[in-house]
Amino acid sequence: MLAQLDELQTTALADLAAAADADAVEAWRIAYLGSKGRLKAMMPGLKDVSKADKPAVGKRLNEVKVALESGFEDRKAEIASSGAASGPQVDVTQPGGDLPDGRRHVLSRTIDEIVDIFGRMGFTTAEGPEVEDEWHNFTALNIPAGHPARDPIDNFFMGEQEGSRTLLRTQTSTVQIRTLEQQKPPVRIIACGRVYRPDTHDATHYSMFHQVEGLCVDRGVTMVDLKTTLFQFARAYFGPEAEVRMRPSFFPFTEPSAEVDMKMKIKGEWQWIEIGGCGMVDPNVLEAVGVDPEEFTGFAFGLGIERVAMRKYGISDIRWLYENDVRFLDQF
Repeated sequence: MLAQLDELQTTALADLAAAADADAVEAWRIAYLGSKGRLKAMMPGLKDVSKADKPAVGKRLNEVKVALESGFEDRKAEIASSGAASGPQVDVTQPGGDLPDGRRHVLSRTIDEIVDIFGRMGFTTAEGPEVEDEWHNFTALNIPAGHPARDPIDNFFMGEQEGSRTLLRTQTSTVQIRTLEQQKPPVRIIACGRVYRPDTHDATHYSMFHQVEGLCVDRGVTMVDLKTTLFQFARAYFGPEAEVRMRPSFFPFTEPSAEVDMKMKIKGEWQWIEIGGCGMVDPNVLEAVGVDPEEFTGFAFGLGIERVAMRKYGISDIRWLYENDVRFLDQF
């Protein structure tokens, strides 16, 4: 029986070494260590061994059992680490399969298109931080302390820095202030970026969205220049039959102020859609950044990029833009 045990160990370990994957290793375990395996089948023969030889045979039986179990665990770990258990082997010499075409997100494409149109009108791009202080987000924009726009319920305040509260900017108009602090007129810039307001999410509102801010400050700038700029944008972006109208409104940082509507074709029908706000830069804003309002005038406008994209591409729910559903994004 000692000779049979030696032969069993030699044969079993050789078969185990030949097992090429996890399935083969498991089949080996069943064949040699299972409840009906070859090692278990030899145990009843221990009763036929002479009393004098039983200690040696029993000891050898345990040694073979330990050797096979240890070999099984080692081989299983080796197969797992080699990756053979993960599935069929890959032929690295075979040509690769085609990958689906990537594309820019519909909002990124819209921003690129807007920047290109205004760039052809002479506007350069400007940027500013998304975490702002109250001076740039409110005070310099003619929004005084105690104004409802500063209410914590309408802003994402983050803390205090150098005696001023910091917050996530609520509008890209902050870039106007930062630009005019560094650059004196003439100035003609647009700023595209994310803004944040604690709105309840629904089909037309989201707590983070994008704006494009336009600013032109020079001698002799009038409302005619503002409307002409918006008119040219509408025609370039929505088509030669698009129209623009302005409705009187109020913004603290412009005077006079207006809401901007653009007439565009939606599902075959021409409709007026509110797209943003605009106006002549308030003299108080110019004075806050050291620009003489007696010498210079300017206009500013802010357009919602999501609104522009949704009208252009017929998207009815702003939340779809942020769900990263490939089935939706593949349509654009």
